[in-house]
Amino acid sequence: MISRAAFVGLFVAASALSVSPANAQRVRSDQDILMQLEHDWDAAFHRHDVAFIETILADEFVATYDNGVRGDRARELALAADLGQQIESSRLDEFIVKTYRDTAVVWFSLHLVGTSQGRPLEMTLRYTDTWVFREGRWQCVASHSTRLFEPQ
Repeated sequence: MISRAAFVGLFVAASALSVSPANAQRVRSDQDILMQLEHDWDAAFHRHDVAFIETILADEFVATYDNGVRGDRARELALAADLGQQIESSRLDEFIVKTYRDTAVVWFSLHLVGTSQGRPLEMTLRYTDTWVFREGRWQCVASHSTRLFEPQ
């Protein structure tokens, strides 16, 4: 006769084996999610995908652009829709992500190559984006970019 402890042990072992790797999902960290959102935002700019960008910008979003001009959510969406700027390639790197409960700050560099108003464009920008977790998702409330120039 099998003891109760042995039965429980066999039951637990059998239950563990019945979970297939296909059913096990990797839990993504906030850091992974925020880095992916930054990549997706960049890709949406390439595609002029205003609908996607609307989903990640908070109503009170404020940007400070590399030329010092401030813009709100409507301005950011208008820039995304602007067909006068065509990005051929971009690369995001040097990520630093810090979370503070329901707020996060993401620092990264963005390297762009493309055309703007028909003229060649190549630049590197440093970004600081501030995100807030609301209603089950991250929304960007502020973005600040600084353009890096090559030393003369």
